[in-house]
Amino acid sequence: MSTELAQIADSTPSLPIRLLSASLKFTARRPLAAAGLFIIIIMCFMAAAAELITWYDPIEWRLFDKLQSPLSSSEREPFSTFLMGTDDKGRDIWAQMAIGAQVSLMVGFLSVAFGSGLGGVLGVISAWFGGKTDQIIQRAMDALMSIPTLILALAVTSVLGQTIENIIVAVGIVQVPRANRVVRAQALTVKETQYVDAARAIGANNIRIMVQHITPQCVAPFLIIATSALGIAILTEASLSYLGLGVPPPRPSWGGMLSGAARDYFILAPWMAIWPGVGLSLSVYGFNLFGDGLRDALDPRLRGT
Repeated sequence: MSTELAQIADSTPSLPIRLLSASLKFTARRPLAAAGLFIIIIMCFMAAAAELITWYDPIEWRLFDKLQSPLSSSEREPFSTFLMGTDDKGRDIWAQMAIGAQVSLMVGFLSVAFGSGLGGVLGVISAWFGGKTDQIIQRAMDALMSIPTLILALAVTSVLGQTIENIIVAVGIVQVPRANRVVRAQALTVKETQYVDAARAIGANNIRIMVQHITPQCVAPFLIIATSALGIAILTEASLSYLGLGVPPPRPSWGGMLSGAARDYFILAPWMAIWPGVGLSLSVYGFNLFGDGLRDALDPRLRGT
């Protein structure tokens, strides 16, 4: 018996092999989602290792190196290379892009966690209690959805102030209604199932039913809407920075890099606007691709299509 168990253990693939096999299967079944995930991983690595993969201070003015083209060398440091060129103040655009990725992803993830999380909780509460509670929450969601996304974010930022924390709150509030509607719709369906009726019959209280029986069934649609919301959050933060109400200078952000001098020098130094534009486009595209793949994988109605 022990010999058979040992043979089975020896024949079981190791964890790296299982992960590689699962990755290959996922890539084969959902190539676009895999491409989106690859883009997300690259962006996350760029943000996490920003201090290790850059060799210039992103906010240091080096006027003797201003408007250097991509892959050019510094006039005073011939062995140094500006991978993406420099801006009108001689700041290294590659360093700004790496630090800007930190800002975009941090605001994106935290704002979606806050906004979608709050919307999801309110969605479960609204569906479970119904009546006046449902009416009050849904009318509040209608009011938020009636305001254009950027206008709402601008208003919140103007009231709270121009800090990273307030930007996260402003961008997060924009995400609340979408998550609320999706989770509420799923919770209304789960509410009518037999196992929820059984939980009621044995005397389970409202909180226990919502936490243990309804919320787990809402995770899949919540993950889908949250992944898609990440791209919207990154674009909203970039729009705020572009309009001067985002991340306060001198901290670099992709939206801030697109404003000001990038417009003035677009003909002379187009790389100042091209690189942050590419970063934003790839990030949003990656999250959208991965969100679509996640929807196809988690939505039972779409499996096998």
